[in-house]
Amino acid sequence: MNRTLLALCIAAAFAAPLPLIAADADAPLPASDAAPPDGTATPADGTPHHDEQLEAVVVRASPLRQTSDQVIAPVAVLSGAELDDARSATLGAVVARLPGVQTTYFGPGVGRPVVRGLDGPRVGVLNDGMAASDVSNVSQDHAVTLEPFLANQIEVLKGPRTLLYGPGAIGGVVNVADGRIPESAPANGATGRAEINGDSVSHGGTGMARLDAGGSNYALHIDGLYRETQDYDTPEGVLENSAVKTRSGAIGGSVFGDWGFLGASVSRFLTDYGVPNGTHSHDHEHEHEHAAGGDDEHEEENVTIGMRQTRYDVKGGLQNPFAGIETLRFGFARTVYDHTEFENGQTGTQFFADTNEARLELVHAPLAGWRGAFGVQGTNRHFDAIGEEAFVPPTRSDNLGLFLTEQREWDRLTLELGARVDRTRLDPTAAAPHDHEHEHAHDEDDHPIGKRDFTSTSFSFGAGWRLADAWHLKLNLDRAQRAPAEEELFADGAHVATSTWEIGNAQLGKETSNQAELGLHYHSEFVEAKLAAYLNRFDDYIYLADTGTEEDGLPVREWTQANARFHGLEAEATFHLARGPAGHWDLRVWGDTVRARLDDGGGNLPRIPAARFGSSIHWSNDLMRASLGVVRYFDQDRVTAYETPTDGFTLVDANVAWTVHSSDRTSVELFANGSNLTNQTARLATSYIKDVAPLPGRSVVFGVRAFF
Repeated sequence: MNRTLLALCIAAAFAAPLPLIAADADAPLPASDAAPPDGTATPADGTPHHDEQLEAVVVRASPLRQTSDQVIAPVAVLSGAELDDARSATLGAVVARLPGVQTTYFGPGVGRPVVRGLDGPRVGVLNDGMAASDVSNVSQDHAVTLEPFLANQIEVLKGPRTLLYGPGAIGGVVNVADGRIPESAPANGATGRAEINGDSVSHGGTGMARLDAGGSNYALHIDGLYRETQDYDTPEGVLENSAVKTRSGAIGGSVFGDWGFLGASVSRFLTDYGVPNGTHSHDHEHEHEHAAGGDDEHEEENVTIGMRQTRYDVKGGLQNPFAGIETLRFGFARTVYDHTEFENGQTGTQFFADTNEARLELVHAPLAGWRGAFGVQGTNRHFDAIGEEAFVPPTRSDNLGLFLTEQREWDRLTLELGARVDRTRLDPTAAAPHDHEHEHAHDEDDHPIGKRDFTSTSFSFGAGWRLADAWHLKLNLDRAQRAPAEEELFADGAHVATSTWEIGNAQLGKETSNQAELGLHYHSEFVEAKLAAYLNRFDDYIYLADTGTEEDGLPVREWTQANARFHGLEAEATFHLARGPAGHWDLRVWGDTVRARLDDGGGNLPRIPAARFGSSIHWSNDLMRASLGVVRYFDQDRVTAYETPTDGFTLVDANVAWTVHSSDRTSVELFANGSNLTNQTARLATSYIKDVAPLPGRSVVFGVRAFF
């Protein structure tokens, strides 16, 4: 089946006759030309633009602030109307239709990006260049504390990104740029946007608003969001204990001038959500009775999570601060995080994380034709889990890293070099800073191995050849190392939300990734196409393996490591079928596949994404846009021991938006987004709870957006 997918992807990306055939066959699909005209993130006023190409968007996660087409490493950016059409309750769901990117799933409130088959601590989730600092990398049932509805743009950098963002980002980085600390004055003194919507699958909705106001040398920002949904519908009935309630907001401000900028923000994220237990009812009346206590048949199975995070950010940038330095950027973030797992309404395990992160980045003036950046990054984190079923001991993590990246361009060749060294210490005997009114039993004797220290080194080489004006070839070679995370080393006990008994291994060593990727890009007025093939060889890959045994009635999973190999293919092509007074027509065809297994006949790795193939058609004019898309997820039967395979399924989605009022400064847009319109039973191979919690059934979201 993967050979068939590869053939389809190559044909879609590079065969000119295909769009004509697809158009005649009334093929379905999305918005791909939604980048703002200035080549930056979505404008602060949120006004949608539909005539620019995505390649014009500046990647904020790039220290040289290059556009996505200039970055040699594989990158994808969502902004403008394309981001509006993709917005969802979780970060993973928003980016899940990008080639090579899927999502975990632990119910509608929890979804973390999976990049080329890698997730958890291997994928860095950033808030405008600084770590999200939640505990979503500890377990799949923990939500990401970033709200995609408040983002200006979302960037996905695939492959090892350890050079700039720490030794954990061995698989990729997802950066959410939200503009909570303004770096320039808002247009016309004040800009903003607001949205309210409701959906049919969970009988809930979302409301959000953001405002930026200021003058020539200062700006203020405020935003807020409220979301509440009920247990959602599936083709098998209502999935109980899947309701979500989220609140988020921030206040920020900056001063700026020719010298640069300095700003700060305070944000708060709160969410309460159920962990689906696989119990289905067949009407919402039953669901509401259950919520009110009228039906306690399955009450003993309910686990809910209440999560809170407060975040304080300070950022600044100086232009030409001293000789030889063009730009100096610095940032500091402090986050205070906690969440509680409630069992039938009673407090169970509690998780706490206090994190401080500091970053200094300097972009130097050209040296012998080379442009680049260097800097230092440090992180300190206290992690604690308390309760009878706390499965990870209190752990202090410290990391200090130095990095350098350089780039030089010739006529048709661009080279990029990078290096980073990190020192990481994990100490399970350190006292946590919290007063939990709880006597910790953990001490040095509980973990005889004590502290673990790791030195990680990473190197990268990238080359881009302009074979012709339309053809570009890119090669990336990376060696990246990652220190094990606290749960991989020290876990030992029952994790109620995942219904497993998790055992760490304090003897784990560093994990090393050696990746090679070759990408071919083609750009013309008619078609934009990309094809990429990659191979990632891991030394001492760390993974969670099912043992087939039980402890206290729970399946036992152990952290272990062995050599492994990932290889995959990604392809995407957008055909601009028509441009004229009647509107713009675009056809997008895409696909991806990844294969992951242990070396020496060790078998498949768990929870690897299924191969996909998608097609969609998009139409837009000055006042309207509409799209229809189809994505086929193939069977995933290459599973590990004790893991169930997933059947293939096809998802049909549609979007329509109509600008009912527009002026130079304001616009109002009515929209409707449909998903899973054929009401397919869909289970993601990446989900721990795929057997009990399918994706939502047929859903239509109606709403209104205002931009000013």
